[in-house]
Amino acid sequence: MDPPLCVADFERHAGAVLAKNAWDYYSSGANQQQTLKDNVDAFKSYRIRPRMLRDVSHVDTALKVLGEEVAFPICVAPTALQCMAHPDGEKATARACAKVKTCMTLSSWSTTSLEDVASSSGSGLRWFQLYVYRDKELTRRLVTRAQSAGYKAIVVTVDTPILGRRLADARNRFTLPPHLSLANFKQTETAAKLVTGRQESGLFQYTASLIDPSLTWESVRWVQSLTSLPIVIKGILTAEDALEAVKCGVQGIIVSNHGARQLDGVLPTLYALSEVVAAVNGHAEIYLDGGIREGTDVLKALALGAKVVFVGRPILWGLVHNGSDGVEAVLRLLHDELRLAMMLSGCAKLSDITPNMVVHESHYRMMKANL
Repeated sequence: MDPPLCVADFERHAGAVLAKNAWDYYSSGANQQQTLKDNVDAFKSYRIRPRMLRDVSHVDTALKVLGEEVAFPICVAPTALQCMAHPDGEKATARACAKVKTCMTLSSWSTTSLEDVASSSGSGLRWFQLYVYRDKELTRRLVTRAQSAGYKAIVVTVDTPILGRRLADARNRFTLPPHLSLANFKQTETAAKLVTGRQESGLFQYTASLIDPSLTWESVRWVQSLTSLPIVIKGILTAEDALEAVKCGVQGIIVSNHGARQLDGVLPTLYALSEVVAAVNGHAEIYLDGGIREGTDVLKALALGAKVVFVGRPILWGLVHNGSDGVEAVLRLLHDELRLAMMLSGCAKLSDITPNMVVHESHYRMMKANL
């Protein structure tokens, strides 16, 4: 097989070698998957307006995220159950992130314990993604363990009062392979187990029984009371909710539709980004996930106001391809593509990427209509 040259190559390989249960779980979106397609297509609908005759002999992509240095504005989103992709799972991803000096966000539903992931990646930058359980003591312990293990932020997912309906998982009656478990929980705890359902995936039933559907902004304040770590809210798509997050005093907001896996038909994250950025007005850092497949996608998101982007599925495809080395290859590929896009559009540093560098394709259709 020829070496992969783009994220799509990694994806094709993963689709060819993964078991159907795992491939469908990783790749599918909610219901008819309209938003899954829209997340990617939104980037294609923006055009870059490059500037010429600018010195791009040296390109600097380094920045700080919540005060911590990263080498480039491409971080790793929380993706669950990574040991289905490779035996080293989350440990492999953490090692790759540490090696290239970017941030990994570990899912609550990891198949490796948060402590083992921390041990495997040394001083690498790690955040911990949190679901708020009905069992508040269980939730509190997760937060305390993450802080003790050296994670630098708690990422509270707010778009999952119940799991979205993923038809492929329902048809497969998805559950974990028998040799894997949700490793952040004791095997004696109900939260450690997925049970196959008759008409739904095991994860759907798990969420319905254990995740707190009464979550409100007061719940976010409660999580804040548990830790001195910065709080990042994941799952915001509107200016109204962004303003509520600012009122809570959160330090970061991830504009996200959960990889199009929750409510099908919501707007793609790139389209939601501008209104969130405008509403927050610098009072919190703004990030974006969903649909990133190329370095030009990263440039477009940065131009529209994201400080960094988070990538999920491409990391899984790299993990399938070659474990930690595969994840590293995907991250370096996206970084190289971003540097190329910056050079060809006249940007030597991230602050050179400005809103006037991108325009939606509808602008040109309007110009044509007015001729």
